[in-house]
Amino acid sequence: MAGENKSEQATPRRRQKAREQGQVARSPELGSIFGLCAAVLVLSWQFVAGIGAWRGTWRWALTSVASEEVRPAWGAVLCAQVALHWLVPALSACFGMALLCSVAQGGVVFAPVLLQPKLERISPTSKLKQIFSIASLMALGKSLIPATAMTYLAVSVIARDWNIMSGSASLRPSRFSSVLASRLLEAAWKCGLVLFLWSIVDFFAKRRKFESDLKMTQQEVREELKESEGNPQIKARIRKLQRQVRRKRMLEDVAKAAVVITNPTEYAIALEYSGKLVAPVVVAKGRNLLAKEIKQEALWNQVPMVENIPLAHALYRTAEIGQAIPAKLYAAVAEVLAFVLRAQARVKAAGGVR
Repeated sequence: MAGENKSEQATPRRRQKAREQGQVARSPELGSIFGLCAAVLVLSWQFVAGIGAWRGTWRWALTSVASEEVRPAWGAVLCAQVALHWLVPALSACFGMALLCSVAQGGVVFAPVLLQPKLERISPTSKLKQIFSIASLMALGKSLIPATAMTYLAVSVIARDWNIMSGSASLRPSRFSSVLASRLLEAAWKCGLVLFLWSIVDFFAKRRKFESDLKMTQQEVREELKESEGNPQIKARIRKLQRQVRRKRMLEDVAKAAVVITNPTEYAIALEYSGKLVAPVVVAKGRNLLAKEIKQEALWNQVPMVENIPLAHALYRTAEIGQAIPAKLYAAVAEVLAFVLRAQARVKAAGGVR
């Protein structure tokens, strides 16, 4: 169906939800290979010092055996020596680099949802389904690709130098160890290179699959928009009510205007002015139907109206409701206000004479 086509990119909210569920594009192989490389580098850096410490330990052990009775604690001493000089630094470097690589791929993710107990996690049936599923078979097939390449490289190194390695058995132990270590080192770095390249490919493949899984249909985007920003119809209704309230309030402000300047049928601008104001202030303005309503309010509240087409155009374009008129229009508005005041004075005088 066309509606089920996931053609839209994931929204920030969808990504945040996925992150809260612990879904992040990460490649475990990338962290493993970096951790392995860190461990190998630490071991190679400590090789000379470690060999010296190991020799010293064995010399001490053999001397002690020859001079006194064997004690059970010596085994613990030997294990502690191996751990301190070899295992602890290498494992620490491996764990630290793997953790750093994991954080670099997706940042620090804390998903309490994953800590909730679920029966399917310990269900034998679900585990068997995972083992014999198409996804597990595909994962096994993908893992065979780098394994095959590494096996080929290791076998090729051994086959190439087999005569040298077999002939070195008659050499001194130190020389034999050097020849064997050089071949093992060559096979190791070639296999490590294969793993590194494969982990890079795996990372981008997982990232692409992650982005594909996060894609949304147009309906899902609309539903999320409704959830995050509200229903568009309701928002439109709210905006309409707000406009009506502002319009009613503006028409009520026409009653306190000093004059309404009109362009007979199109524009109407109501100006308020008193001795407390530095300049006249626009309290209402409108065009067409709204201008008609402003003029009706002015008639109802006996607010003077003056027809001035250029001034009406200028005020409508340059002055906003609640703001003072621009300074360049002071003179023109002052003439209008003076005219209104004179007219009001004449009306009052005529009323007094009668």
